Amino acid sequence: MTESLLAIGYQDNWQQILGSSFMRNAWLGGTIVALSAGLMGYFIVVRNSSFAAHALAHIGLPGATGAVLLGLPAALGLGVFCVGGALVIGALGKRASERDVATGTVLAFATGLGLFFNSLATRNSSTLTNVLFGNLLAITSDQLLSFLALLVLTAACIAFVFRPLLFASVNSQVAEAKGVPVRGLSIAFMVLLGITITMAVQAVGTLLLFALVVTPAATALILTARPVLAMAVSAVIGLVSVWSGLVLSAMFDLPPSFVIVTIACGVWFVVWAGGRMPRPGRRSAAHSAESTNLTEHVQESGAATTSDPGISRS
Repeated sequence: MTESLLAIGYQDNWQQILGSSFMRNAWLGGTIVALSAGLMGYFIVVRNSSFAAHALAHIGLPGATGAVLLGLPAALGLGVFCVGGALVIGALGKRASERDVATGTVLAFATGLGLFFNSLATRNSSTLTNVLFGNLLAITSDQLLSFLALLVLTAACIAFVFRPLLFASVNSQVAEAKGVPVRGLSIAFMVLLGITITMAVQAVGTLLLFALVVTPAATALILTARPVLAMAVSAVIGLVSVWSGLVLSAMFDLPPSFVIVTIACGVWFVVWAGGRMPRPGRRSAAHSAESTNLTEHVQESGAATTSDPGISRS
């Protein structure tokens, strides 16, 4: 009985499946999404924007549904609503408490709009399912090109505003007092987050997105407080989750989104459980050193920001 249960869903031709064209697109698309999520995930956690990331995925849902009603690509409507919602949230809230109120308000309106669009929809229910649960295996070559362009844009923007964004994320009040354009950075960050959410929804869906965008970054921050290293570790965890998930989904005929999310959450649980184990001396010293490094990095970012006339005048 046990052997038959273990054999359920196993596919002998999984190696041929991995070599197919649609699976290659899934590999490339998943890799791009994981890298983009790794870049943004660190700031999502540090800025306490997890709720905003989760909400933007749901805000994009009525956009996808409305686009289908108009005969337009669902991804277009998804992107317009994600970025549009991000602009509104970023403009209304520059601090975490303000963002939560703005996020909840925009999410409530988008949910009502989504229900209205859904009541008008009489076809293309598969589009709604793909938005909710994702379909990494359905990524096309055209989508790959757009994903790559968005990844390059996101990476370039993060590199350009990294120091002031880090300073504003850790201590927005001090950053604003030193002349850092906190509200402008908040809007720019939310737009980049909307772009990342648009890509990630197409990979793992609205309901499972949180695990790919936030969980790897949360795991990385347990391991290290250094910003650049945490972003790198987050990207690696995302890549391992995507690649392993695709292999296991091909071997056992499972939905890729489910496997990817399960692996990401499993890695987080193992790291979290390991961090809870008492380690006298070594853990406290390591935590103190990492905290000191982050503080020094933020202070240097603040000094560099205030000494940069271009940033101060923004």
